[in-house]
Parts: sequence; C-alpha cells; structure tokens
Amino acid sequence: MKITPDVFEAYLKCPTKCWLQATNEPSAGGTYPKWVKAQNDSYRVSETRRLVAEFPDNEVALSPDMKNFKAAKWRLASSLAVHAQMDSCTLESELHALKRVPAEGWGKPTRFVPIRFVFTNKLSKDDKLLLALDAFALSKSLGREVSIGRIVHGDDHTTLKVKTSAMTSEVRKRLERIATLLSNPAPPDLVLNPHCPECEFQARCRQKAEEKDDLSLLSNMSAKERKKFHTNGIFTVTQLSYTFRARRRPKRLAGKREKYHHSLKARAIREQKIHIVGSPELKIEGTPVYLDVEGLPDRDFYYLIGVLIGNGESAVQHSLWADTIKEEGKIWMQFLGILETVENPHLIHYGSYETIFLKEMLRRYGTPTQDSAVLAAINKPLNLVSIIFAQLYFPVLSNRLKEIARWLGAEWSDNTCSGLDCVVQRCDWQEDRSALIQNKLVIYNAEDCLALQLVVEEVTALLCESRDSSPQGSDKIVKTDSLKRELPHHLGTITFVVPTFEQINKTAYWDYQREKIQARSAKFPTFSSENKRRKVSKIRQFNKTIEFPSITSCPTCASSKIFKTAKIKKTVRDLKFGRTGVKRWIVNYIGHRYRCSVCGTTFSDRSPEWPQHSEGAGLLAYVVYQLIELRISNRVVDRSLSDLFGMRLPRTVVNRLKSRAAKIYSETCDTMLVKLVGGNVLHVDETPISLEGVQEYAWVFCNANQIVFWRTETREGDFLKELLEDYRGILVSDFYPAYDAIRCPQQKCLVHLMRDFNNDLLKEAFNDELKALAQEFGDLLKQIVETIDRFGLRARYLRKHGQGVARFFRRLSSQVYRTETAARYQRRFEKNRQTLFTFLEHDGVSWNNNTAEHAIKALAALRRAIGGKSTEGGTDDYLILLSICETCKCCGVRFLDFLRSGEKDVHAFAENPRGRMRRPLVLGRGRKPV
Repeated sequence: MKITPDVFEAYLKCPTKCWLQATNEPSAGGTYPKWVKAQNDSYRVSETRRLVAEFPDNEVALSPDMKNFKAAKWRLASSLAVHAQMDSCTLESELHALKRVPAEGWGKPTRFVPIRFVFTNKLSKDDKLLLALDAFALSKSLGREVSIGRIVHGDDHTTLKVKTSAMTSEVRKRLERIATLLSNPAPPDLVLNPHCPECEFQARCRQKAEEKDDLSLLSNMSAKERKKFHTNGIFTVTQLSYTFRARRRPKRLAGKREKYHHSLKARAIREQKIHIVGSPELKIEGTPVYLDVEGLPDRDFYYLIGVLIGNGESAVQHSLWADTIKEEGKIWMQFLGILETVENPHLIHYGSYETIFLKEMLRRYGTPTQDSAVLAAINKPLNLVSIIFAQLYFPVLSNRLKEIARWLGAEWSDNTCSGLDCVVQRCDWQEDRSALIQNKLVIYNAEDCLALQLVVEEVTALLCESRDSSPQGSDKIVKTDSLKRELPHHLGTITFVVPTFEQINKTAYWDYQREKIQARSAKFPTFSSENKRRKVSKIRQFNKTIEFPSITSCPTCASSKIFKTAKIKKTVRDLKFGRTGVKRWIVNYIGHRYRCSVCGTTFSDRSPEWPQHSEGAGLLAYVVYQLIELRISNRVVDRSLSDLFGMRLPRTVVNRLKSRAAKIYSETCDTMLVKLVGGNVLHVDETPISLEGVQEYAWVFCNANQIVFWRTETREGDFLKELLEDYRGILVSDFYPAYDAIRCPQQKCLVHLMRDFNNDLLKEAFNDELKALAQEFGDLLKQIVETIDRFGLRARYLRKHGQGVARFFRRLSSQVYRTETAARYQRRFEKNRQTLFTFLEHDGVSWNNNTAEHAIKALAALRRAIGGKSTEGGTDDYLILLSICETCKCCGVRFLDFLRSGEKDVHAFAENPRGRMRRPLVLGRGRKPV
C-alpha cells in the first residue's frame, strides 16, 4: 500500500476523496480543481527557479541520491524523491526543495530543512501538515529527526518557519487511519462536506448522496449532529422530516432566538412548503440598496461592488470595477458617492462576506462624515440571513442565496458559474485583461443583486401573508405555531409504539392484579373499602360532665384529716361516631386538689382514668384520616372542623395529633417491616421528597398485604445491605444499581423495561433495529402474560416458557447492532439476564413492580399535599401513618375504622370484621370509655 502527499492531502479534505484518488477513480474534473493544480505547479516551478538562482551552480543538486547524503557538498536540492517504509504502508514523498545546513561545530550533525511551495497568500493547517509529512518521510529515510521546515507562499514569497517535530504524532495518526481506510476494498460512508465545491469528484458524490437521500445533503448539519441522528436510526432526510415536534416556547426564552431545527428543514423539503417559526419581521426603513461584493479572499482584495437601488422596473444597477488593488479605494469612494445620492439608504446584503467588507473598508479608507445618512446605513446594514436563519425554512437543502432564489424563480445567464469560478475567471482576467471575462463577472454580480432583491420581496410578502391570513390553508407557507403539539405523557394513558406492549400493560394495573391475578395465586381477603357519607348536626357546648368522687384518706400517711384546696377541670374535645353520622362530643372532667393536715402532703384525684390529652380518640382518628387518607393540609383540616363542628384546631395542634398517632403506630410499622424482611417476596422502590428545600428520599417496602415507608437522606443503598442482610426471598425492583448489591434472588420490573423501550422508540421513530428487538421481547412477554392471566403466578405453569427465554437470549447474543440505542439494550439484556425472568421459577412472584409503584403513587399524592414544608420528624410521622393507611387498603378495611378501633394490628383487625365496630374509643393510656 502506497501513500503519497496527494493521497494524504485528499484525506485531510475528505476520506471519500482519499479512497477515490488512491484507487484511481476517474473524476469529472472541474474548473476550480484544475486551476488550483495548475497554479500549484506553476508556482512550484517559478519558486524553484528563484531559489536556485540564489545559490552557486556547484551548490545546487537536482534529485540527488539519498545514499550519499553524508558526503554531499550541495546546499540546495530540488525534486527529491523520498521513500519510507512503515508497518502498514509505504510512504512516498517528493520534496519541493531541501536545504542542507552544514554542521556548526565538531560532533554536531548536518541539518536538513525541507521546503514546500504554496501559491496562496494565506496558509491553512493542512499546508503545515503536508510539510510535516515531508519532514516525517525524510526523518524515516535518514534515520534522524528533522525538526524544522519552511513554507514559501504567496505573491511576496513569504517564508514561514514551521516546527515539524511538534506535528509528528498527528501525522503518524493520520497515516495509520489512511492505511486502515485503503485496506478496505469498499469506499467509506459517503458524507458531503464544505470541501465538496472544490473537489473534482463533486458531481459523483452529489449524485450518490441524492440517491441515498443522505443527511449530509443538509449543509448546515455538523458531523456531530449527523452522528447523533445515525445512532437514533435516522439516515435519510425523509426520515428526519417526520421527527419534528412542535413545542410551546417557554416565556423565559421569549426574547431569545429560536434554535435551528434540521428536522423542520427536512419537513419543509418533503412538503415543498415554506415553514415559518415564530413571528419574524423584515423592516426596511428608507430606500433599499442591495449590495453584493466580489473579491479574492486569498488576497483580501475586493474588485467588484454591485449595487442595486430601489425595487421593480425603476431599480438602478451600478457595477464598480477595480483593475488593481490600488483602485480598491477608488471604487469604495464611488460607492459612498452613490449612497449620498440616495434618500435615506438602507443597505441589504446576504451573508457575512459583505459585513466583513464594510468593516474592512471603513478601517482601510476612513469613515464618512459623522451623523450622515451614509454612515448610518453602513453601520446598520440588514443581513437577510439573520431574518431567514431558524425562522424561515425554505424547501431547499441549504440557505444559500442561489438555492433559495432559484426556488423562487430566479435565473442566471450562466447557471454553472459559482463563487469559486469567479475567482478563477478574475485570475484569468489578470493575465490577458479580456473584456469578455470582465463582462461575464459584472453580469454575474448584477444577477446576484437581482436575486437578492427577489428574495427580499418574497420574504416580505410571505411575512405579510402569514400575519394577515390563516396559514393552515395556504398552499405555500406553514406556520409552526399552527401545528399540533405533541406533549409527552407524564401521567395518564401511554400510547405504546409496539401494540403488544399495550395489551401487556393492561394486565399490569394494580386493580387488575388484585382482583384477578393474585386471587388466583393465593387467598386474599375481599373486604369493601367504600366510604359512606355521614350527616352532622349541632350539639350544645358540653355533652357530658364527669366529676370524680372525693378522696377520703391521704395516700402518704393514710390519715383521714384531709381537706379540699381547689377544684381542677379538664375539657376533652372529641367526635362521636354513630351508625349514620358523626357529631361533636365535649366532655368536662372535674376533680379536686387536697392537702393532708397531718403530713402536709398535697395531692389530687388524677387517677389513671384522668384524661392525658385535650383531644379524644375520635377526633384524633378523624384528623389523621383527613391528613393521610384524604391528603388534606393542616389548614384545611382546621377549616373543616370549624365549619362542621365548631372546633378550632391550629396547625400546631394538628401536628401534635399527627405525631401522637405516629407514636402509637410506630411499633406497628416496625413489626410489619420485620415480617416483610422475613417473607418470601419483597417489592421495593424509591422516590425523592423535599424537606424544607432539601431533597431526600422515601423508600417503600411492600408485598401483597402490607406496605412500609422509610426515609433516608440520600439515594445511596448502603442501608439496604444492612436491612436486607438476612433476606433470602425474591426481591422485586426496578433497574436502580443499588439493588444489585443485595445478595438474594431478584426480579427486575419488566414494565419499566417496556416503558424505556417505548420512550426510546418515540425518540427514534426510524430505528428499525430497536423496533425489531422490542417487538421480539414483546412477543415473548405476551405469551408469558397470557399464561399468567389464565393460571396465575404459579411456577408449574410458567416454567415451560424457559425455553422461549433461552431462544430469545441466543438470538440476541448473535445479533450485531449498528445503532447505539439497540446495542445499549443488547448490553442491558445480557447484564440482567439472571434477573429478568426469575418469576418463572417461583410461585407468587410478580413480573412487574407495580405493587411498589402503586404505593409510590399514594406517597406522591401526599407529597403534593405537604408541599415540601415538612420537617424530618413531621415527614417520618407522615410515612408511618401512610404505611398504616396503605396496609389497610391492601387488607380491604377502612383506614378510619381501624383508627377508631384502638387496634394496633391491621391484619388482626381485618380478620375480625364483626368486632371491629364494637371496639371502644380510647382516651390515651387509660383506655377507658368516655
């Protein structure tokens, strides 16, 4: 394999060009590539002659022999062929010139400086890399490092010293990539890039790209963006056109420019309609002056200024021509003189080239009179690209003026002419001063001005039409604001891309599983949890007064000589529940203080029957019921009690009642957690919660008939290892990595996996690999779910699907996916292979984690009611009471009935439905009736 400087230079521009050139692919040529080659060859010959003339004849060698370098006496060599052998290729280079610098002292080697000739006045990094390639090849051939090289370039024979040793590693990397590229018999993936207009293979590549409808046809798309679309399974412009989604713009971004949407550009091309984003405005204040400039970028020389003043048939065209650089200032002054004759001129141009031209002319030749209309027009020109970009999407592949104008109906007398061809024609004119060439350039420039005028007039008309009429029915324009917005569903019905997922998802709902699947898997209580409406009526202030009997002897000395010193009272506010309603119940307790005449002891009749709290058990149950079951805030609880029962409970009292109830049932939660950890199946999930602005996490541990919530400061799963250290049942969870550290059999939630599949399919609508993988997984899971729907979660019926699972993984392992998303799911399946279908081998193990997710939904609803204003202690109280509430639902009992019963074991209460309403109300630790 042979690599030459031409092949290396081609790779720097485009890998496809490198492959085509190395395989001697015939090219269609092109005016500009041929001209560049001729200029390089001519410049090399002339510069070689000039450089040779600076040395005596006996110090110049033509193509010297590399073997006699050490004994050579020449100081300058030209056209030196260098061959170097590398591991994977042969490097052949021809040095334009080589300067030999004799040793400066004893023991110091002779230095060799490669020289390269470049005809352009401006150098690029590619020119320096080509010189570094010459130095690298020479270093390999001589066996010593060549660290310095020189580039002679431009009309003034400017010499640039380049440190080639600093670029050696980059040259070596490029050579390795070229060797890999050329070792492949097939060409690389075709990609159009900015170098295409300068390439001799442009027509060939353009045709193939149009046949493939390749994304690189969209000239504004970067390689990074194109790669991202490829990983999403989008390879064509047509595919991309279906991915645009109209979104409502946030108010905070109202003042910022809309970002450019490649998908909207593709949609405009597919529909052949102009798409308008937002409400762009094109304001032309004064007389429009259309400006188009031609120049030689290599020399920073502007030789032709085209000016079109006015609109329609009355428009006046001016073409200002400069023969030499010295006349550039002259045509600039003529341009200023023309602007002075225009009333309130407004400059309009297309692209940044004219912007740079205006700034550069002001810098070179000074500014017009201050506060003049001419200076104002030059300082505030209108760049039409700023109006079109990201706001107007024309159905053409790029935003170039010629493409848009041609679509609108503009024509050029020479349709093959381009900006690069103008550079060639101008250089040809400098050699023979042909009037024909000059006339062609002037006409080309004038037609550009006319095209700019046409685009401005059409854009103005389009914007007026979009404001004055309904764009939905227009045959030419579409306003994106009128497109249907497709918002992602955070809650509610999910539209699945794979139909099989839709059917499977219906069988995963919590109610469906409790009423059908779990009923067939085991025996569960079937109590109704419907609440009935209860009426209330107003009652007098005190419903009952209880006066404790007098004490007859001193509890210290047993003397009967005691006397009463004061009366003590305690009012207990409560709610009394009947069969058909609830009413306020106020009890007034009366007692006395005593003093012993013998021993002087003071005491009262506060026996164990004396109430410990000012709120009764009925009121406690009602407040907790509203806070937890109904998700009502403390303020609303106070308002409802005030409106219905005439009782005021400030927020502090409500919090105290909540803490009191949590303290009563904290032991119940601990007991349930112990039972969960000692069970056979455990579902676990987590969700963030906010505590006074600080994010913490709430975890849920549950099975079919009990639920416990737990709070931690972080999402770290270290506490899980300690909590579940001795757990040997099946752990059902999502794909959070913290669960992987638990040493027990696990079942990952397959509904989570389906949702992830669906979300990625919605993002990557054309990823056929991902869709095929999702469909195969859905078909496998559908068969399993049908068995579950018929026989329940019984391993004896589910084990038969193990063969289908094995076949699925065998096919998956043999697949090679091109898209990154499909490959990621392949790795995900392989990683979780042992935890995706554990439920097939165990009775009563669910294939999803919806039991825990259902509990998380209850926590989320309570979290919204709390609003992130709770403290750590308050949140713990909420979680304890919510655990009891959700466990009551699992057991089919009313949460309020359980709170009123005085029972602490939910399951014991559920097993005795007849006795639960007969249990007495409690007043604290005394447990005596009121």
